[in-house]
Amino acid sequence: MYEQHFGLARLPFTLTPNTRFYLRAQSHDRAFATVIHALRGREGFIKVTGQVGTGKTLLCRRLLNALKPPFVTAYIPNPQLDPLDLYRAVAEELGLQKDMVEGQHHLLRLIQGCLIEHAREGRSVVLVIDEAQVMSEATIEAVRLLTNLETESRKLLQVVLFGQPELDTMLRGPRLRQLLQRITFQERIEPFTAKEVPAYINHRLSMAGYNGQDLFRQGALRLVARSSGGVPRLINILAHKALLSAYGEGSTRVEARHARNAVRDTESAIPLRWPWSLKRA
Repeated sequence: MYEQHFGLARLPFTLTPNTRFYLRAQSHDRAFATVIHALRGREGFIKVTGQVGTGKTLLCRRLLNALKPPFVTAYIPNPQLDPLDLYRAVAEELGLQKDMVEGQHHLLRLIQGCLIEHAREGRSVVLVIDEAQVMSEATIEAVRLLTNLETESRKLLQVVLFGQPELDTMLRGPRLRQLLQRITFQERIEPFTAKEVPAYINHRLSMAGYNGQDLFRQGALRLVARSSGGVPRLINILAHKALLSAYGEGSTRVEARHARNAVRDTESAIPLRWPWSLKRA
């Protein structure tokens, strides 16, 4: 595409979460530090929420990469499962050999035995669930039952939930009150601030191999920041399209007009007539 034209080794603004491109923004770093602290303190339930496109899955993958022994992780990226299938998925993640037609009680016994063995060996098992807002109330309750597995001195399983704000609404329902009371730590991922958007764009360009003068002019950066609302996914879309527009003209730098073209071509972008809406911090 345009990599050679701009001196890039790879595409800088792909939508696939890649921890290589992680930017240590204030909101994301605070959430990451809170989760790590809670897991080391052996807290049972931790929750991280954020709007669509704010980087929850990327943060989730960074967490999975960071949890080295004595932590053992089980990762459920799509928890739109009934309780039995959730237990099957957890069992698979823990490497258990099981008969897929066995019932819920049998699977719970298998999982409990595995968790006890990990505890005996000094390991801590962490269940990480992404897109947790898609779970049914019955499946969320099944997760809570998993955290009831414990010895006299410690929980056998810790759970980290990543989800959209709808997860908060669901957990406030009367039937999930017990689980909500067990969530001891929670964080909210916010969109990037006005200062963080240019830093994010330049960071991703650098990680993609760019080492020349600023590729995006200040006017282009301001337009991308304003029209994305600071949401990383939208920043990626707009920055990618702005690069395509500049490449199409044969320009070696991204000007404001290229960013404007990108905004006009993106339905989910904030229209240019809207007022500035990013935090200034």
